[in-house]
Amino acid sequence: MPELPEVEVVRRGLEQHVQGRTLVGPEVLHPRAARHNTTPRDVEKHLDGAVVQAVERRGKFLWLVLGDEALLVHLGMSGQMLMKGPEETTHRHLRARVHLDDGNQLWFVDQRTFGYWSVVPLIDAPVPSAHQRIPASIAHIAPDLLDPTLDLSDLARTVKQKDTELKRVLLDQRVVSGIGNIYADEMLWQAGLHGRQRASRIATSRLVSLLEAGQSVMEHALLQGGTSFDDLYVNVNGESGYFDVSLNAYGQQGKPCPRCGDAIVREEFMNRGSHFCPTCQKEY
Repeated sequence: MPELPEVEVVRRGLEQHVQGRTLVGPEVLHPRAARHNTTPRDVEKHLDGAVVQAVERRGKFLWLVLGDEALLVHLGMSGQMLMKGPEETTHRHLRARVHLDDGNQLWFVDQRTFGYWSVVPLIDAPVPSAHQRIPASIAHIAPDLLDPTLDLSDLARTVKQKDTELKRVLLDQRVVSGIGNIYADEMLWQAGLHGRQRASRIATSRLVSLLEAGQSVMEHALLQGGTSFDDLYVNVNGESGYFDVSLNAYGQQGKPCPRCGDAIVREEFMNRGSHFCPTCQKEY
C-alpha cells in the first residue's frame, strides 16, 4: 500500500496539473470507486463544474479542496491518479475520470478496487496542524511526520504513554499518520530500535531520535520519488518510484546489515513482515 512519501509525490503532481482548474463531465465507472456514504452519482454531481482550489494531504489520504467540501482520495492497494491527454479513451482498470477545462483528463485507475473517491464536507481541524480544515471523515487521523507544525517532543511523549510494542504504535494512524510497514522498518533500523520493544520503556530522547529518523527516511524517499516494488504504484505521469534501491532493512532479509554486516532478519508481525538487524536492534 502506498505510504506517505508515495501519496505526497502524487499530491505534488496533481497540484501542478489540477489546481485552479474546473472539473467537467465526471464519470464513476465502477461502483466500488465511490465509498463512505458517497454514491457514484453523488461524486458526479458534486464534481461537475467544481473548481479545484488546492490539493492537500494528511498521512496516506489526499484531497482536492472544492470550496466547503473535498474530493477525498484513498489509493488503497493499487490506486493510481493519472493525468491523461484528451485523446486517451480508456484503460482496463479505469474506475473513474473527470475532464479538466484545459482538455486534459484526471483518471483513477485501480486494479484491486480497494481505493476510492468520496465527497466529504470540510471541517475545522480538531488538533493544531498545517491544515486549518480537513475532510470530516478523516478528522481522527493524526498529523504526520512531515507536517511543519508537528512538535516532535510532544509526539515522543505521546508515544511513550503507550504500553505496547513500538512498531504497533508507529502504525497507529491515530498517533501519527502516514507510517506504514516499509517506513516503520526503515526508521526503526536507522534509530537502532527494535519494533517489539515496549514504547513506554524507551527514553523520550530516543523516541525523538526515532521520529527524526522517520522524517529523514521520508524526505529521502520523496527526493527519489517514493517506494515501488512493482508497476502498481506510479506518480501522475506514470513514472514508477525507486526508493526501494536505498532500503536498509525492509525486504532485505538474508542480506548483510549496512551498519554491522550481520544478516537482516524477517519475522511475522501484525499479519505482515518486520525486517531488522538482530545485532543493531536489540529487542531487550
